[in-house]
Formats: sequence, C-alpha cells, structure tokens
Amino acid sequence: MHHLGRPGVRFWCRVRTGASMPAIPSEHTGARVARLRSLHHLTQTGLAQRAHISTSLVSKVEQGKAPASPAFIGAVARAMGLSTADITGQPYIEELRADQIDSLIQPIREALDIYDLGADPEIQPRGQLALDAAADQLCATVRETNIKSAAAELPGLIHEATTAAYLAPSDAMWRTLASLYRTAYDIATKLGYGDLATLALDRLDWAAGRASNAVLGSLRQYLRGLAYLRAAQYDTGKRLIGMGLRTIEQSEFGLLRDVVTGQLHLGAAILAARDQCEDDVTGHLGEAQRIAERTGPVEQTLWVSFGPSNVALHRVAALAEMDQYAEAVQAARGVDLSTLPPSRVGHHHADVARAEMWSGRPDDAYASLRRARMVAPQQTRYSPVVRQTMEDLTSHYRSIPDSFSNFAHWIGM
Repeated sequence: MHHLGRPGVRFWCRVRTGASMPAIPSEHTGARVARLRSLHHLTQTGLAQRAHISTSLVSKVEQGKAPASPAFIGAVARAMGLSTADITGQPYIEELRADQIDSLIQPIREALDIYDLGADPEIQPRGQLALDAAADQLCATVRETNIKSAAAELPGLIHEATTAAYLAPSDAMWRTLASLYRTAYDIATKLGYGDLATLALDRLDWAAGRASNAVLGSLRQYLRGLAYLRAAQYDTGKRLIGMGLRTIEQSEFGLLRDVVTGQLHLGAAILAARDQCEDDVTGHLGEAQRIAERTGPVEQTLWVSFGPSNVALHRVAALAEMDQYAEAVQAARGVDLSTLPPSRVGHHHADVARAEMWSGRPDDAYASLRRARMVAPQQTRYSPVVRQTMEDLTSHYRSIPDSFSNFAHWIGM
C-alpha cells in the first residue's frame, strides 16, 4: 500500500489569511470501521480474523494510512454482519435533503408497490409507442446523470405504464414497463438506496416474465449480480451471472444477445476482480473483448451501452479492484470515451482517481475527480468512491487549495 503525506492527518488547514476551511467529518470511513468494530466487541485482530485480512491492514485503514477499498469495506461488513452502506454511510441524507431529492424517493416506492393492482381507473394512458419513447427519454436522462429530474418524473410514468399494460397487455408494453423499473433501479443505486434497488429488480423480473423475453431475464440477472457485488456477496453474484449466461443461450442470435452476453462477462470480470480471482478476470474480459470486436460500439440497446470502449473501462476498474493501481492508471491512458454516456464516463474518472491516489499521484487524482464532477455532477456528489478518495487525499495536502476545499464542501465533507 502507498501512503502519502503525514500519517493519519484528518483535518483542514488554513491556507490563506482569512480563508477558513470547512472541517472534515470527525468520522471518516476508517473511523467508522473502528467505531463499529468496538460496538461489536472486536479487537483489530478479531475483526481481521473474521474478515480474512491482515491486522495491519485494519489498523492502517482505521488510521487513514491505507485505502478503505470496496473489497476491504465488503470484507469487514460481512465480518460484522452489516451492510456495506453501514460502512460507507450511504445514503447521504443531508446532501439529498439539501438538493431536495430525498422527498422524491417515497413516490418511487409507492409507484413500485402498485404493480399488481391492475389498471387505475383515474388514468387515461397514452399509447405504447408514446410511453416507450418517454421511457427511453427517462433512461437517457439518467445516463446524462440528471438524477433529480428523472426521479421526479419516474413515478407518474410507472403509474401510467402499469395501467396501460393491464388495459392492453403485449410483450412490447411489458418491456416498456420493465424499462421504467430498470430506471428505478439505476436511480436507487446512484443515490445509495439499496433496498429500493432490490425492489426495482423484483419488479423488473415480474415485467420480464410477462414479456416472455429471455434477454430481459438475463439482463435482470446481470443487475442482480451487481447488487450482490455492492453487498460484498461475491459467490452469489457469480452464480447469478452464470445463470444469466445460461438464460441468454435460450434467446435468438443477434445484436441483443451479443450485447447482454458481453455485459454479463463484464459484470463477471468485476466480481472476479473484487474476489481477487485474476485468471477469471482475464477470461471474462477476453470473452467480452471478442464480442465487442464483433458488435462495435452499441449505444442504448436494451438500456445498455456496450462496445470496445466499455470493455476498456472495465479493464481499468478490474485492475483497481485488484489493487493494481499503477497498472490501472496505465490502462486508462488512451481509452476512447467519446461513445460512452456521461454516467459511465463519470464513474470511470472516479475509478481512475482512486488508482492515481494510491499509485502516488494525488494531484492527478484530484484532477480526475474534477473531471468526474464536470461530466456527471449529481452522480459524483453521491458517489462513495469519490468520498473515499477525497478522504484519502486529505492525508496528502499539507496546505489545502481553495478549490479542493470547495469540492469537499460540495460533496458534504
């Protein structure tokens, strides 16, 4: 592990006369691990033994001398019987409240709850083509990371599409409703509401079953696999991806099958990387690369963007997950981002920032975080990876630039 600057420094300095800096939270991720460990009556050694990691790593993370990587967070969460959100502090309620987004969550929950109530007599829905176009536009809004706008519009569309599906059921109408459930999953995931994301996936499965579409079913297994990745339940995630790969074999040959198959392999690669299975990472990335060479760049097919650039981004992410930070930074050079949606580009910049920080390039890391904000501001504001990287960077700067302080304040630090 690399550590830059003064060990364990967790405060802001005054860098100009009269320019005071906002205080960093008293409880950074490492401190939160220490507090939860104490509540569970565990020593650092006891936690390390349960989590199958070294005592020195636990100690360094708690002091801010080593990164609280997603793999570390997952390991200690499992060891203490907690969710990863308990460790990261998600969702970030104060920031969501300040942005007036927290009040948009309950209407989404309510919209997901009316799936089996039949048609609403007070709703006169538009036709399938109009609703499909509206669902596609909402998906694009999320990809542009305008999360607040999408969250406000989503509940009404789900109510309307649910009624339309019951009044005139068809495979196409159920697919439109499934698209809206996918958007609900995306919003919930980006804002840190894991339980809501799980509920949205259940509804997606319900709609996919009515659409009799094997590709939709496989896509749902991919998304479930990612949910178990975030929950640090890698074996279950791998099983789900495997089920998705078997299910997709039942669909017709063509672009849709190729895109979802390739995406399943990318999901499997990240799960394998988090689980430190490098051979599996190489195999899944290689298969995804072969498919991408056949399909070329494919945008927004069944709500998925796939192609050579997306494979390259996943290669960077996989290297970072395996703590191969210098290699991740090298792999990120020259990646073509032009064909990818802002949501994926912003996530990539956050991955690169983490790798740059822990390969001894903190100034580059901060520059990558600024790029993430420029491309995908709302997504970046609520990203636990961004927050963790900012926490790590505070240990480097002896005097903190104004822009860094403003960025930290913007994300709630």
